Amino acid sequence: MPDPIMLSTWSHGQVANTAGWKHLNSATGSSLDAVEQGCRAVEAEPTCLTVGKGGYPDRSGEVTLDASIMVSPRACGSVCYVKRFAHPVSIARAVMERSKHVMLAGDGAEAFALSQGMTPESLLQGEAQQAYDSWKAARADQSGGVHHPANLEEGEEREDNHDTVGVLALDAKGRLAGACSTSGLRFKLPGRVGDSPIIGHGLYVDPAAAAAVTTGHGELVMRVCASFLAVENVRQGQSLKQAVE
Repeated sequence: MPDPIMLSTWSHGQVANTAGWKHLNSATGSSLDAVEQGCRAVEAEPTCLTVGKGGYPDRSGEVTLDASIMVSPRACGSVCYVKRFAHPVSIARAVMERSKHVMLAGDGAEAFALSQGMTPESLLQGEAQQAYDSWKAARADQSGGVHHPANLEEGEEREDNHDTVGVLALDAKGRLAGACSTSGLRFKLPGRVGDSPIIGHGLYVDPAAAAAVTTGHGELVMRVCASFLAVENVRQGQSLKQAVE
């Protein structure tokens, strides 16, 4: 049997690994529980401004969250444009396990979350609220009182503008799982959805081949079906390094 392993993106991946490892490394734990709990920990982390509650809002001042979770092509779920629930990864898991669908969006995703007993809450707060207020005021000042949206590429190389926590795990029974969660690019256009909730783009897991998760600018990832392509390259015989490159 393999040794358990867990990988997560960015510095907030340390939060994810700490929370998920106890579910991965226990007698009853599983890779699926580990990736969900890892994402949930980051979604609740107040210092993480690109995932979950307290994440950066869009240009209208509204926080919208996306997430996905997957164990195989037959078992995956996702949600996007969630405005009132802090843990979209758990809604995504419920979509996977308790519905016949793969993806729910917006009001429909929130109605489903309510039907599963999840509790709505306010998402915009703290440092993200202050950052939005400052950003909006600065652009109004620079344009004589007219508010102009930010450039999508603004701050793209800074870690606090990267938009995803991605988590992959392999448990002692050899089961792969993956999940990712995001509040998206800060001050994005309202309605914008990135790669994270789209199966085969932000996340792809095939137990017969490999698992991959992406982070960075979703527009780039979506143009090439990046996570699916990486896993498919492994299936076709490439090394992991070759597949990612």
